[in-house]
Amino acid sequence: MYVPKEICMKGYAMSHPRLISSFSELADTYNAILCDVWGVLHNGRKPFEGADAALARFRERGGKVLLLSNAPRPGSTVTARLDEIGVSRDAYDDILTSGDVARALLAERGAQNQTCHHIGPAKDADLVEGLDIGFRDIDTADFILFSGMYNDTTETPDDYRAAMEKWHARKLQLVCANPDRQVQFGDSVIYCAGAVAEIYEKNGGDVVWLGKPYQPVYTEAVAKLESLLDEPARILAIGDGPKTDIPGAQGAGIDALFITGGLAGAVQTLDTAEEIAAVLTAENTTAMAAMRHLVW
Repeated sequence: MYVPKEICMKGYAMSHPRLISSFSELADTYNAILCDVWGVLHNGRKPFEGADAALARFRERGGKVLLLSNAPRPGSTVTARLDEIGVSRDAYDDILTSGDVARALLAERGAQNQTCHHIGPAKDADLVEGLDIGFRDIDTADFILFSGMYNDTTETPDDYRAAMEKWHARKLQLVCANPDRQVQFGDSVIYCAGAVAEIYEKNGGDVVWLGKPYQPVYTEAVAKLESLLDEPARILAIGDGPKTDIPGAQGAGIDALFITGGLAGAVQTLDTAEEIAAVLTAENTTAMAAMRHLVW
């Protein structure tokens, strides 16, 4: 049995994760997986070699896999994208996205006759498609739905500071459909909706966060996994986000496997348990184990 070393850093206990090179070292302990998508299965452009095969092997042995993504689009759209870039459907049983959660919230608010101003790129159009809710300009809407930057390959949160002044003036609530601050995109890192929402909230704005690490999405995710199993769920969360995947799993009481070759590893060196622990401790969280990329 692995026993973590404990040291003190920045006022928190820093737990060193168990470093593994093969997911098979852990697989027999669990019968269900909550797996992140972007940063674990692919880098935005192409799959990570062996990641989908590892999940498929887990499923062949009787385990269940639910993909849990902060993508601000319906699960069906993410599935189509995974097909497009070559991630095997044998890797998962179902998918739940923050976009799915956002659509449910918008339907509820539409029934209450609230109106919305959507800010996001054209690729997020299906987030709101078919919903019975009114969309208005920023001067008349009841709240903002923020799904992402209009051009996430060139824009940064600074491009939205002038707009945020208007949101503050109207005291508009911002519904953030993607809590990720950044994601790896090929060999670079791009900003997500969460980076803007974080600034808005820190300056006194009212933000509703949908998706990881916030617990409502974990309640729904666990219920989905339990419905797939004939025995009590023993769940492992797999993710590369030190601000989202790992603290979200910890808050839900779920063991976490931290993938260091995703977002965090794209901006710094994460070769040792000490380096990995420092990254997680900075977010006041910890992981049970860590590996660079998911492979069987």
